[in-house]
Amino acid sequence: MALMEINFDGLIGPSHNYAGLSLGNLAATTNRGRPSSPRAAALEGVGKMRANLALGLSQGIFVPQPRPDHRWLASLATNYADAPPHLKAQALSASSMWAANAATVSPAPDTLDGRCHLTPANLVTMPHRSHEWPFTLAQLRLAFANPAFAVHDPVPAPFGDEGAANHMRLCPQHGRPGVEIFVYGVSGGPFPARQHREASEAIARAHRLNPDQTIFVQQSEEAIAAGAFHNDVVAVANENVLFTHQLAFAKPAEFQVALYEKMPGVQVVEVPADRVSLREAVASYLFNAQLVSLPEGGMALVLPAEARELTNVWNWLQEMVAGNGPIRRLEVVDVRQSMTNGGGPACLRLRVVADPATIDPRFLVDDEKLDAIAKVVEAHWPEAIDHDSIGDPALIADIERAHRTLLETLDLVGLLDS
Repeated sequence: MALMEINFDGLIGPSHNYAGLSLGNLAATTNRGRPSSPRAAALEGVGKMRANLALGLSQGIFVPQPRPDHRWLASLATNYADAPPHLKAQALSASSMWAANAATVSPAPDTLDGRCHLTPANLVTMPHRSHEWPFTLAQLRLAFANPAFAVHDPVPAPFGDEGAANHMRLCPQHGRPGVEIFVYGVSGGPFPARQHREASEAIARAHRLNPDQTIFVQQSEEAIAAGAFHNDVVAVANENVLFTHQLAFAKPAEFQVALYEKMPGVQVVEVPADRVSLREAVASYLFNAQLVSLPEGGMALVLPAEARELTNVWNWLQEMVAGNGPIRRLEVVDVRQSMTNGGGPACLRLRVVADPATIDPRFLVDDEKLDAIAKVVEAHWPEAIDHDSIGDPALIADIERAHRTLLETLDLVGLLDS
């Protein structure tokens, strides 16, 4: 079986808006109430996927969730027309675009039964995201229906799980056994810790991971308080490289000792706090980049344009790629609409190591399929959404029509019955 890494990006949905619902996500709360541009946002996401294909990477997609979520509102004994404003906003959220929160993935080489295991995140900490998992589970069960995969139910409440945004994997190569790292939080000043250790431990058990090749590490309170609401805002791993901020973890020295014991060949690229502050790391989403292995060899960082606009961040990156380290190439992408709502390039994707032949082809994309998706977006996604207009019945009808048209185009309309 030819195992390779495939990045599944969440297409940004037609209800993309800035409601500022995510406590601890500084970009989201700072930009609350601003007009959004769903069409431009989705096309930026398509552009990022095209850029990955141009690098020679394999690319998949997850479709947006139905919004408003009428089933969720019905469970609260209301409907969209009658719901109070905060429930309207929570039911309309397009946050499922951040596929890094869709699930935690353990590739087959790491598991005792030789299957790739996926567990959708319950996202219970944030009301606007807590109702995503049923549709996510339906997509996962459809995309990964092959016996090569095991798709689990989410971890039950109250144990918060935010998916791959708090999970890293280090390995000699994607298709070889590796070390799985679960990053959990305890507190972060005024902000909640979203990933509970109990949830991470439950996932490790369900995925049948070898305890000797599994690490649980606490995110630093300082990082959470600075706006690193997920670990992937301050650290990212790829194959044998860990790219991290100096202040990402509560006990970095202990963590690195454990890491070197379990994987002696690991290379840690640590950004000093006196060169790039936590504030600058969060503002630029330096670590919310995609760290990828290129087909021709070597690694590249797929960075948001904001990383180029902060002098300390860009100067440090230039010095890094000029050196002899493992990361030698920078690729800058424009995902400003996502960044304004608090998600960079890495937020938009879920990494799955698998044989593409075992995946439902409707969830894999090439340039031709991206052309078809872009045409739907250009024709049907709202050009702009003013936050005060989210109760407009005409807008809601446009959003629902756009969503259905996309699913019909991709032959995935059956998901609406899941």
